[in-house]
Amino acid sequence: MSILSPTTFRTHNWASAQRTSPFSVLAPTAKQVTVTFIEPDGAEIEVTGEEGTNLMELAHENDVDLEGACEGACACSTCHVILDDKVYDELPEPSDEENDMLDLAFGLTDTSRLGCQVELAPEMEGMRIKLPSATRNFYVDGAKPAHH
Repeated sequence: MSILSPTTFRTHNWASAQRTSPFSVLAPTAKQVTVTFIEPDGAEIEVTGEEGTNLMELAHENDVDLEGACEGACACSTCHVILDDKVYDELPEPSDEENDMLDLAFGLTDTSRLGCQVELAPEMEGMRIKLPSATRNFYVDGAKPAHH
């Protein structure tokens, strides 16, 4: 067992040692991913976010008009987005819960997803995300689902 002298203790680069430790508390740097939201009127908004951020959060952080009434709980369809075929095909399949909510979405397409369920990944760099022309928000719209 070696004992560090006071001089070695003061001059040692402890930050560097911590970063290389397998038990480091410092989080690795997340990769930045740039995507473009296309609004219903055709306006394009290019935004950049960290890998792992979902599309709904990314839109909210950048003042993109994507609703998200349930705040990402996969309990509504107001964060409905339309993706390019290539990107859609490379994503994991939507869960049953997401598919149930998508059934309520306005303007559903074959490449529709809920923004709260799609997380940014480096492979999505340059992706274009279309926003539908309307959403269905039962609480705000006043509509009530019929009982079966």
